[in-house]
Amino acid sequence: MSKIRVGFSSDWNIKGNNVGFGTTNPTASLHVVDTLKADFNITGVATLTAYGGFVAQNQHVTKPSKIGIATVGLGTFQQYYETETGFTDLGGVHHGDDQYFKTLSEDLVIDDGQILNITDTEMVGVTNIGEQDPHSHSSYVCAGSLEQVSVTGHFSVPNGGSNDRKDNPIEGTVRFNTDLNTLEFFNGNEWRQFTYNQGQSGRAIFSGGHANPADLQVIDYYNIHTTGNAVYFGDATLTESRKAGCSSAIRGLSGGTDDSSNHDTIDYVTIASAGNAIDFGNLYNGRGTCASMSSSTRGLWAGGRSPTNQDTIDYVEIATIGNALDFGDITQSRQWLAGCSNSTRGIIAGGENNPAFPSPGRTSRIEYITMASKGNAVIFGELTGITGNPGGCSNSTRGFFGGGEPQTYSKIDMITIASTGNAVHFGDLTVARLGVNGAGSQTRGTFLGGWQNLNTIDYIIMSTEGDAIDFGDLTIGRWSGASFSDCHGGLGGF
Repeated sequence: MSKIRVGFSSDWNIKGNNVGFGTTNPTASLHVVDTLKADFNITGVATLTAYGGFVAQNQHVTKPSKIGIATVGLGTFQQYYETETGFTDLGGVHHGDDQYFKTLSEDLVIDDGQILNITDTEMVGVTNIGEQDPHSHSSYVCAGSLEQVSVTGHFSVPNGGSNDRKDNPIEGTVRFNTDLNTLEFFNGNEWRQFTYNQGQSGRAIFSGGHANPADLQVIDYYNIHTTGNAVYFGDATLTESRKAGCSSAIRGLSGGTDDSSNHDTIDYVTIASAGNAIDFGNLYNGRGTCASMSSSTRGLWAGGRSPTNQDTIDYVEIATIGNALDFGDITQSRQWLAGCSNSTRGIIAGGENNPAFPSPGRTSRIEYITMASKGNAVIFGELTGITGNPGGCSNSTRGFFGGGEPQTYSKIDMITIASTGNAVHFGDLTVARLGVNGAGSQTRGTFLGGWQNLNTIDYIIMSTEGDAIDFGDLTIGRWSGASFSDCHGGLGGF
């Protein structure tokens, strides 16, 4: 049986048979037998201003709750008061027959499974010479959980930035994230976002790249959920390689190169359509061979070279156009890194800390950032091997890094993004290679291209462990372009 508890070991003094709360339905009444039990018919908006325990004082109900007008006095003097929207005054406006719920904190606490909706009470005295003592009194509103709410006006959930989340949220908690501009909920393990999914076809894009002896402008696309060869999409704004890509569900961005004077260029495409890329803006620190990652709103580039190794992290708001801004720094300056993300964290893995190519100064380091805020990267763990120039992809839970230097490297490593720790071996690519790119959905990861003009596309099933399977071929064999999709793990929602 559902119940409302006001204080602990409380004494109740009741006048009248039934006490109605927040309803004009005479059958929805409050019956007090040791504990307070009720069924409520509720309309309107519940605004949560307090939810917590308190030290009880003498709580008592001095009369049944009535909706409408009560008249006091005789002759020429008539005084009345009313509850304007039909809810009970709990405030302590002393007319001698109000309802009192006195506590030290003046909070009314309602157990889970119950809700109580109380609005402001308007009080006015009227005489034959006009109104006397008009005033308002705001009562406190407290709410627990409930099975159903019917709202005809506006209902607002708690809101705030990512750093305002509770340390130990309850499973099912819903809030509006002002950093990401989207609703989110806690699923018991992590925060997940409700994102705009229309148009998420599972499309992956591969822009530019290097096919010996020249860089390319060509953009390919394919559907991750099927198998088959890639199809021509359009052309990038410039002939470039050593780029990195990031995306929302709508737009895909490619940025950076160390092959030309335009090494800070960012361009974008609308993923659901086909056509040539459009200029977006410029990186904060122009460079190539970066790692990239994205949430549903932000795109980021980390590390790279120009011409020496860099530790910069840049970011943009994907839905706008304009230049990137400084985000922070990675833990170690290096180039030829890989990135991936869930909706909260961006992951940077592998790389080389020597500007020479091929480089002996490779690393197994993995680090992470919180994409909604700004700041420096933090150590996450280690790859299973020392790796430069791998490819990365992810769903909302797992991140994957495949291939890399040396050229005979075929390993695919896996991490759980929401935790920290070392990667584990997942399986192997169909062809060992470096300079591989990655693009993922919530179920599949794909690895594409590679050094020496490989046109190979592989795929893995992310929920299992095992070797990659042949997917199809790129339109032109190449390596080190920018890759992204409209359904990757950084979008995170439903």
